[in-house]
Amino acid sequence: MTRTLKLMACALVLCITASAQSINGAGATFPNPIYQKWFTQFSSSHSGVHINYQSLGSGAGIAQVTAGTVDFGASDGPMTDEQLGKVQGKLLHIPTVLGAVVPSYNIPGVKQDLKFTPDLLAYIFLGKINNWNDPNIAKVNPGVKLPNLPIVVVHRSDGSGTTYIFTDYLSKISKEWNSTVGKNTSVKWPVGLGGKGNEGVAGQVRQTAGAIGYVELIYAVQNNISYGLVQNKSGSFVKATLESTTAAAAAAAANMPKDYRVSITNPDGKKAYPIASFTWLLIPQQSKDPSKGKVLHEFLEWMLKDGQSEVGALSYAPLPKEVVAKLHATISTIH
Repeated sequence: MTRTLKLMACALVLCITASAQSINGAGATFPNPIYQKWFTQFSSSHSGVHINYQSLGSGAGIAQVTAGTVDFGASDGPMTDEQLGKVQGKLLHIPTVLGAVVPSYNIPGVKQDLKFTPDLLAYIFLGKINNWNDPNIAKVNPGVKLPNLPIVVVHRSDGSGTTYIFTDYLSKISKEWNSTVGKNTSVKWPVGLGGKGNEGVAGQVRQTAGAIGYVELIYAVQNNISYGLVQNKSGSFVKATLESTTAAAAAAAANMPKDYRVSITNPDGKKAYPIASFTWLLIPQQSKDPSKGKVLHEFLEWMLKDGQSEVGALSYAPLPKEVVAKLHATISTIH
């Protein structure tokens, strides 16, 4: 009897082990707060499923999913045709949420929300405006007592989708930036200090008097760092909010390309925040392990049905309904 019970116990353990599924992903820090929440919730409601995500930066996510060392990647900048050509099999870009990149700063004594024109941001990150009491900053911010304090630019030191979004924006609004620096997940910065991940940039800004950096909105909010209003294409100074980020995606939603690789920086619309983007999960259409493909398929359907209601609490904007409708058909091809 005892031997029979032991055999039954062993069989049960083997069955549970066989049914457990561990999915590994890596990539963008931009959506990490919502991804960690989603993956925890999904795993807790799906017995035996564990989705592990490493917040390493978009560059690392693209590299690892290309090499096949993870089951999925994540990026805030869409992969290029050249990058996709290096992937074995078809890799899908699945937009998950919308987020805003904000100019965050640490200026002792300044409590007001500063306003930034496109030119101001370009000149600051080009190193051509290097003191907070510069008359160009003062002109846009009348009544604000700006100190005689050097500007310390903080940027990403790693390959980053947040960098892609920010430099994509700067390339659209500044001919000089476009011709000398350009857009990419990693660029040769004219000036500044590097920080790893959104976390690293936020930490540098918080600790450095006179610093300005660019981070995803939730990192500025969570670290209690001031961030400014940015003048959009219509001439309005807009602060990053759920509403202004959603407004940025309005035009793109109706004309979303079939592969979902789209830029929405510097959009039309009086209420649109100009430095916003979709962020994407990079999902193999056909996983090497069919059981993992099944879990990823189920997660993505859950993300569209249940996960979107969670995003606002973490300062992300949900996907437009038009995009969600198209995604169901795309997700159905994943296996």
